[in-house]
This record gives sequence, structure tokens and C-alpha cells, in this order.
Amino acid sequence: MAQDEFTDDVIPAPRVTAALNDGTAVLDADTTLWAGPGTATAERWLRGTLGAALGLPLAPAASAQAPNCVRLRVDDTLEPEEYRLFAAEAGVEIAGGGAAGVFWGAQTLRQLLGPDAFRRAPVRPGAARTIPPRAIGDAPRFRWRGLLLDVARHFLPKDGVLRYLDLMAAHKLNVLHLHLTDDQGWRVEIKRYPKLTEIGSWRARTKLGHRLSSQWEEKPHGGHYTQDDLREIVAYAAERHISVVPEIDLPGHSQAAIAAYPELGNTDVVDTSALTVWDDWGINPNVLAPTEDVLRFYEGVLEEVLDVFPADAGEFAPFVHIGGDECPKDQWRASATAQARIRELGVAGEDGLQAWFIGHFDAWLAARGRRLIGWDEILEGGLAKGAAVSSWRGYAGGIAAARAGHDVVMCPEQYVYLDHRQAPGEDEPVPIGFVRTLEDVYRFEPVPAGLDAEAAAHVLGAQANVWSEVLENQARVDYQAFPRLAAFAEVAWSALPAPGERDFAGFERRMTAHYHRLDALGVGYRPPAGPHPWQRRPGILGRPLDGPPPQR
Repeated sequence: MAQDEFTDDVIPAPRVTAALNDGTAVLDADTTLWAGPGTATAERWLRGTLGAALGLPLAPAASAQAPNCVRLRVDDTLEPEEYRLFAAEAGVEIAGGGAAGVFWGAQTLRQLLGPDAFRRAPVRPGAARTIPPRAIGDAPRFRWRGLLLDVARHFLPKDGVLRYLDLMAAHKLNVLHLHLTDDQGWRVEIKRYPKLTEIGSWRARTKLGHRLSSQWEEKPHGGHYTQDDLREIVAYAAERHISVVPEIDLPGHSQAAIAAYPELGNTDVVDTSALTVWDDWGINPNVLAPTEDVLRFYEGVLEEVLDVFPADAGEFAPFVHIGGDECPKDQWRASATAQARIRELGVAGEDGLQAWFIGHFDAWLAARGRRLIGWDEILEGGLAKGAAVSSWRGYAGGIAAARAGHDVVMCPEQYVYLDHRQAPGEDEPVPIGFVRTLEDVYRFEPVPAGLDAEAAAHVLGAQANVWSEVLENQARVDYQAFPRLAAFAEVAWSALPAPGERDFAGFERRMTAHYHRLDALGVGYRPPAGPHPWQRRPGILGRPLDGPPPQR
């Protein structure tokens, strides 16, 4: 296999692409599909998605030696997500180290077949498609390649979540972090506590723009997923080798739950019966009370969550995210109940009380074969041995956790908070935070300098976070996520050089082809030249921050 000078417009970039001295591969109405043991997910996807897009039946092949055939097989000499793709006159072969590797190879095949392969129905039914003879060898750099969807602040209906799973699969992302609960809404059905969705999933109105805005959308907003909706999401994700990690936020970000069940709050400090689901943004002072009754309540919640999100539905399916971030301690300081609990437990003040909260659920989850993961604030007051950390306030929390032997997912807001604005200027819709361009995301490095090999091995991977305070619908999510999510996907998958040495010009050239794929998928991305007129939000207050973001 001799290295060729051509480069395919594949995103994320494969490790090796080489020409073969053979004839062109042709996919047409006579092309058959042979699927070896362990390749069923890729087989189903090729027929149901790729075949449907191109109008190709991909009938079962009589044998692996059939001519004009797409062959799928598992090669246990490869790593589980590694694959090899060969296209030549005899057909296409995809070999993967496991079912996931074969599936990722099928995603690459789709890109090689052009934008029509990304449609839902054929525009040129049965037309022959050609692939020049080539070989591609590829494997991911990181195991955890994640996307957070915040469905709590603005609800994204089930079909929108399923659509994003397809978009993730097309970019070889493999973890969907679903932020299901917050002050502004509770989105998961809990049958033993029906008020969580009857009351907690709806707010009377919504702040328009940043929290400093004086504008409101004066209509109810809400919605929730039934347990069967979520089971469908989990099963749909598993077919695409994506793990779904649910987040149930505690002890902060809990006003929606307290509005539904006032006894969960600090009743000796606040009239919790007067609280409603929050209609504003920012850090909310109303947090859970540190009582045994609250622990039992959330154990009941998590028992149902574990049933809906089974541990065998993906590599990272055992993880449950419990938030743990932005928990103001003022109510605990003023609460006689909380202060008595601090003395009873012998912990170091309010930070120790939060660590007790986190430690309780770490042990509770571990006893059920699960792993706790939380935002980097869970390091405060000490962290239970088995817990993992999502490092969002920069690199510092992730570095400290990795050096202490904890697994880490790097998602620093300075690089991969995709709700931050994409460019300077007044045309950006509801500009939030620092400018984080496509190039900024492309130069994100998940493993910070200074970590030795032992600590660096605890970096499971990286995650891009799409927070939805000012993303009121799917179109706004698309605009903020793309094209930057494509750059993030390459960072998480591909073996790139150091940030300053990365070929961003080459990535932009490949994006020229990728935009046509996104068009075929119906993604409302931000165009390179700036937003379309209908993507702007004139008159809605944002909060742009000038200069480069602080590095921590």
C-alpha cells in the first residue's frame, strides 16, 4: 500500500489514506452486502440509511467472495473502534476490531459516496456511485468523544434528540450527555414522583436573551420525556455505538424539583412552597436540603433512571452524571438543619456537606455497578475514589483529578462551550461569552501540558457542551453547534499534531465538501461568511465578553 498524494475530504481525518493499484469500486443496483458475525449494527445501518439514501437495495450476498459486494467483518487483531476500509474493483471491504469499528468504517464509506448519501431518500435512484481505489486505516485517539445537549433550559423534543444521535454518528462521536434536570425544568418521567413532570417540567415564561435582559417571552415553556421515550433514545443510540449518560443535577440547580416537592428545599430558611420553576438564567440560590429524606427521594429517582438507562447499553453507559456544580452555600449557612447535619457528620463546613452529598451517591451508584461523574466542583471537600470528573472551568480541575487518579473528561468552557459566540460583531445571534471560532475549537487540546503519562492516561477524552439558555429551538442549536462540532469531532478522533502545528487551512478545505453533507442533512449551521438574515436575533440582549478567555 503506497502512500498517495491525494487527501480525501473525510471528517474526522483518517490516520492513513493511500491509493491502491486496482480498479474503481462501483456501488450500483447490483451491489450486494455480506455481513460477517458481529457486524449486525453496521449491516442494518447500511441498508436502512445508506441504501435508502441512494436507492440501493444492498441485497444479501451469497458469499464473502461475491463480486461487486460490500463486505463487513470483524478482525480481532484491531482495536475495538479501529477499522480498515478497502475500495477496489472487487468491491468494498470494511474490517473493524469490533462492531463499533465496522460501524465507524461505514460512516467513512458514506462520506466517500458524496452528499447524496446523507439524504433520507434518493434524488438519483439507483445511480452508480464510484470510489477510486484506496485503502483507509483509522482509529480514534480518545475513547470518550462526547456531546452535551442541555434539554432542561429549553426542551428538545424526542425527534430532535434522535436527529442529533444521527449527526453524532456521522461525526464518529460516541457519548451523548443528556442534561435532564435543572432549575428551569425537569425532563425525565419519574413514576413514583409524578409532580416532577406535572409541575417541574413547565415554567410560566422565559427570559429572552441573557439574564440581564429585561425582555420575557410570556408563554409557558416545557415538556418531558416519558421513560419509554428515553428507552427509545438509548436503544437508538446503542445501534449507533453511542452511550447515553443521563444527568440528574444535585444538590444545586434543583429549583424545578423543589417547586414540585417543596419539602426538598431548605424549608427553615425559605418558603419553598412559594417557589415555581425558574424562568431566569444564572446561579440559583435554592438548593436541596441535606437531609435523609432528600437522600431517599433522590435514591428513588435514580432507581428509575438506572432502569431506563441500562449499564450494558454502551461502553460508557455505566456512568451517571449528578452535576454537583454551582451550588451556593448561603441557605446551608443560614439553616439550623444544615448546621446540625454538619456537626453530626463532623465534616468541614458547607464544602464538606456538599462532599458528603456527592460521596453518598457515589457509594450508592457503585453498589449498583455504576460510576458517578460530576462537574469539577465535586473535587471541593474531597472526592470519592471511584468518581470521574467533567472539567469545565478550564483545565485545573481536570489536572488535579487526573493527578489524584480520577478519570477525567475535558470540556473546558474556554474552548468547547458551543453556546459561546462564534465571531465578533453585531450580527451574531444573542452573543454569549468569548469568541470561540472554528479555528479556536480546532486547536483545542484535551490533554493539558504538564501531565505525566500516568495522569494523562486518566483523560478518557473530551466533550463539547451545548447549553441552551439562549437556544430556544433546534435551529438555534444547529447554528451554535455547527460547524464547530465537526472541528471538535476531529480533535477527539484524529491523531492531530500539537495545536499550533495543526493544518487548519487543510481542515477548512475539507469543510468545503462537508458543508454539502450538512446541507443534505438539513443542518442549519453558521455559514463561513456569517449568519443568514433569518439566523440573527436583533434586539435580544446577549453578554459578549471581549478578549481571549482566561486560561485556568
